[in-house]
Amino acid sequence: MTTTSARPTTSAGRTTSAGRTTSAGPTSPLGRSGARTGSDEPPAGSSDGLDTLVLGRRIRHLRTQRGLTLDALGAAIGRAPSQVSMLENGHREPKLSLLGQIAQALDVPLAELLRTEAPSRRAALEVELERAQRGPLFSQLGLPAVKVGKSLPSDALEAIVALQHEVERLLTEHAATPEEARRANAELRAQMRERDNYFPELEDHARTLLAAIGHTGGPLSQRATSDVAAHLGFTLHYVPDLPHTTRTVTDLAHGRIYLPQGDRSFSDSRSPLLQALASHVLGHTEPRDYRDFLRQRVEANYLAAALMLPEDSAVAALRAAKDERRLSVEDLRDAFAVPYETAAHRFTNLATRHLDLPVHFMKVHEGGTLHKAYENDGVAFPSDPLGAIEGQPVCRQWTARVVFTLADRFSPYYQYTDTSSGTYWCTSRVQSSSQGAFSVSVGVPFAHVRWFRGRETTERSKSTCPDPSCCRQPPTALAERWEGASWPSARPHASLLAALPVGVFPGVDTTEVYEFLDRHAPA
Repeated sequence: MTTTSARPTTSAGRTTSAGRTTSAGPTSPLGRSGARTGSDEPPAGSSDGLDTLVLGRRIRHLRTQRGLTLDALGAAIGRAPSQVSMLENGHREPKLSLLGQIAQALDVPLAELLRTEAPSRRAALEVELERAQRGPLFSQLGLPAVKVGKSLPSDALEAIVALQHEVERLLTEHAATPEEARRANAELRAQMRERDNYFPELEDHARTLLAAIGHTGGPLSQRATSDVAAHLGFTLHYVPDLPHTTRTVTDLAHGRIYLPQGDRSFSDSRSPLLQALASHVLGHTEPRDYRDFLRQRVEANYLAAALMLPEDSAVAALRAAKDERRLSVEDLRDAFAVPYETAAHRFTNLATRHLDLPVHFMKVHEGGTLHKAYENDGVAFPSDPLGAIEGQPVCRQWTARVVFTLADRFSPYYQYTDTSSGTYWCTSRVQSSSQGAFSVSVGVPFAHVRWFRGRETTERSKSTCPDPSCCRQPPTALAERWEGASWPSARPHASLLAALPVGVFPGVDTTEVYEFLDRHAPA
């Protein structure tokens, strides 16, 4: 999985690239990154939706507008001036009855006090600075508090708030590193494991969409895919000049989805369109950080696969195959006319929930490194100290590596592997891509292999990884012959030492996207 960057500000209805939209959407199955979870404590300056900082500034603004002192307002509502000051500084949340007294004393409707916007630019800056000083960033930096009052010049206030924004931006960019991306991937994989890689909310979305176009089951044709787009209010436009940093571009203003003309980078031409539609259906907004981007990508891919392999039809086929002890990713692929990787992903979505099978999935580059993986069956993937698996070398004895050594790339390959975490049976297949060849593998613990085709294989290997003597150290004879007598020139990825691209979407040139939309927008 790859990741993204800085946290943008989003406005409703804004056109975005890569098929995402900025409309408000339903609650995410994986939870919004940055949302409050696991705590009932309200954010600083608010409680149950009442922003005490803004409320205090509104009271102060109206009091001074009417020429009242703290003493005068305090006397009118039966409170000490110090208590009024606490209210105006946002340190206390008043009861509704007291707010009614204040509104009466200031001769305004109660709704005037409860408006959510600050009464002036100066007040808005004061609120922002107060909120920042109560937040974790100032606390971690150990900075002395700035007294926010009339004595603080407006230009100094503007400068401090601007510096606060810049510090937040720099910290976000600093966090936008491969290390942060790996952390985000590890967290997301753990969430998927907790749910057995099954998201009923997304299954319901797919079921609703398919019912809306009258699809009753089985493979989703190209025509039916277009019908889904039309049902959602989009027309499709295949163009030769799609920005090279995007897979699709969605024009929300005119209800258009632009797709590449004659694109061969996808083994299934339905995928990019369905992923763009999925982001629209799920109300994805511009991602705020790596975690948000990864979550959105998982959700869009999941919903697209759920449309191509509808749950009810796929589960019926899988249950019938299990009853006959002939479960096969190849058969699932052929039954729904999808690429092998899509079928493998979909199998992992449904296997545990509907078939009571723990399972693991792996996609491994021909260079031997793990590209992405999922497990809930206890298999121990190679990982770094952060718990991340992406880019880690996979044991040469595992099915996902052995399959690259075979001359027959057409037939499925099956193998049992004895590992440090138990014995696993795995089926694997090699597929080509613009980034080289990858093996896609699905496996289960030995106890569950009786349900699968290929269980009779005699292929078996033993892996003692992460013990270096298993496959990471060369045999003694080779080492004695060549150590010190060879010098390989490494071929690192261009981004090995660089931070991941900064921007709303990873690596997307926003200017290029907007220029493209200008060229193609209807007059």
